[in-house]
Amino acid sequence: MSLYTITGAQLAFGHVALLDHADFSLEAGERVGLIGRNGAGKSSLLKIVADLAKPDDGLVTRQQNLVTVYVPQEPEFEAGESVFDTVAGALAHARELLDEYDRVAHSLAETPEGAQHDTLLARMNTLQSSLDTADAWNWRTRVSTTLAQIGLDGDAQVDALSGGMQKRVALARALVLQPDVLLLDEPTNHLDFDGIRWLEELLLAQRAGLLFITHDRAFLDRIATRIVELDRGRLLSYPGNFSAYQTRKAQQLEVERVENDKFDKLLAQEEVWIRKGVEARRTRSVGRIARLVQMRNERAERRNVQGNVKLDVAQGEKSGKIVAELTDVTKRFGARTVVDRFSATLMRGDKIGFIGPNGAGKTTLLKLILGELQPDEGRVRVGTNPQVAYFDQMRAQLDQDKSLADTISPGSDWVEINGAKKHVMSYLGDFLFAPERARSPVKSLSGGERNRLLLARLFARPANVLVLDEPTNDLDIPTLELLEELLTDYDGTVLLVSHDRAFLDNVVTSVIASEGEGGMWREYVGGFTDWQTQRERAGQLAQRDAPKEPLKDAAPKDSAAGRNAQRSVKLSYKEQRELEALPERIAALEGEQKTIAAQLEDGSIFTKDAQEGTRLTQRYAQIDEELIAALERWDELESKGK
Repeated sequence: MSLYTITGAQLAFGHVALLDHADFSLEAGERVGLIGRNGAGKSSLLKIVADLAKPDDGLVTRQQNLVTVYVPQEPEFEAGESVFDTVAGALAHARELLDEYDRVAHSLAETPEGAQHDTLLARMNTLQSSLDTADAWNWRTRVSTTLAQIGLDGDAQVDALSGGMQKRVALARALVLQPDVLLLDEPTNHLDFDGIRWLEELLLAQRAGLLFITHDRAFLDRIATRIVELDRGRLLSYPGNFSAYQTRKAQQLEVERVENDKFDKLLAQEEVWIRKGVEARRTRSVGRIARLVQMRNERAERRNVQGNVKLDVAQGEKSGKIVAELTDVTKRFGARTVVDRFSATLMRGDKIGFIGPNGAGKTTLLKLILGELQPDEGRVRVGTNPQVAYFDQMRAQLDQDKSLADTISPGSDWVEINGAKKHVMSYLGDFLFAPERARSPVKSLSGGERNRLLLARLFARPANVLVLDEPTNDLDIPTLELLEELLTDYDGTVLLVSHDRAFLDNVVTSVIASEGEGGMWREYVGGFTDWQTQRERAGQLAQRDAPKEPLKDAAPKDSAAGRNAQRSVKLSYKEQRELEALPERIAALEGEQKTIAAQLEDGSIFTKDAQEGTRLTQRYAQIDEELIAALERWDELESKGK
């Protein structure tokens, strides 16, 4: 028997039918990946399954006592609350039952036998049964066990954690309920590669039925046992993972195209027949006319496949053959070395992916390559005639009050793409923006639409070096695949930061990867999978060649304590106090910036409160400047004290 079933569901947003007599079911142990175009209604369907929303029509059935838990794309937490209390909050009902049981037991002990005593005893038995069912007696153990399984510190403050760790807290809060059905909306957001791999292992070990929305094709391939596509109001089911879906989907679209062509040809013949002259009227039949009317109605109601984004990048003049040459480049911020003696030569046409955990220094390395940041040691030689175009994951380049047309082509109705002029309305149409939306402000757009607008803006500027920082966020799979094709055919140089493993595999020709702490970076030929294979092989060789018993007395060569001990006292008392306070201030600024990043990422803040969205965008940029100033001051004081 299915855990959950929807039959004939209908849901409309304005005049657009998101669900059009849609059917869906979820079986025990299934892991279903829900995919579809941006705006198709995936999140709405997830909320219907979570019982947070209702369809306009249709039948919804679920098994009795089914425990369903929904983890939204951007989970919210109480400020100042510990991780333990946040996770334990999911068991609030069980804890209330336990508190009531204690009160009833206390009252029962003080109540003499009689009618009131019997009433209390009956209530106590009912509570005991409920507590047994909810497994509430050992709720503290359940919370502690879940935190250990997820790898979380229960004493940490949840609002001080990074976006990736907050995602873990949200999952812990869901799993502590021991759900029968787990609903996840974009679960890989904010996670780096190690975090995504951890999440995959966690979900594969779960017994719960799983329904999740993601645009991460590698994640779909690893996790999904079935793909359900929300396509033009219908839910289409495909057994197997994403690769199996792609094959079946291509076959289905071809069959649909052939059938539509046959239908349209027959309709055209009937339209010719109905318009024939006087002689033909004698042969007209009522049945044939009725069939023509029906065919016209069917054709009018047909929902064709939504058009795809049309991507074309404005090519700048060719850069020099060498884009950048780095020789023994080192960059430090205070005691922390972000890049350590890194050498590389980037040639025109290279497509390079930057791989590393959050905070490893990918952005710093990019700025060094482009000559925007000077190294502490070593040499960076930037090639001739670089024309750089940026894709900023924080969308800070977008003015929230400007219209879409002014964002693309300020003060003009035309854009020039590779020497050919194109009207801005037509150009926006290539990115699936209807003409009536061209004068709408940027703040009215969703997260996926903002990313499409950024791509439109990026590709309208002549460039021979594209710098793309997490360009895949909020983009649907068809747009991702088109972007891959564009970048593959692009003649210029591509510098790409992404946590989308399939996107990296399909675009880049080499990767520059962080090799653990200490600022070590290394270049590998190939994409993400090639890097992963080479790294694992190197790890196996290193383990084989490692000494059997490492020296126990060996001390770290460059520990923070060692450096502090060796530092001669050359700082004033005030400077010493300032130096000691700087790491905490830098951590606070980074924490504030991560919090703002999480608020800005999906773009909903601009719909709810445009003024607050603008303030947060400005504050994010201001923190960048404060961080650089603090890091430079730390470096200055560290150097002075040596």
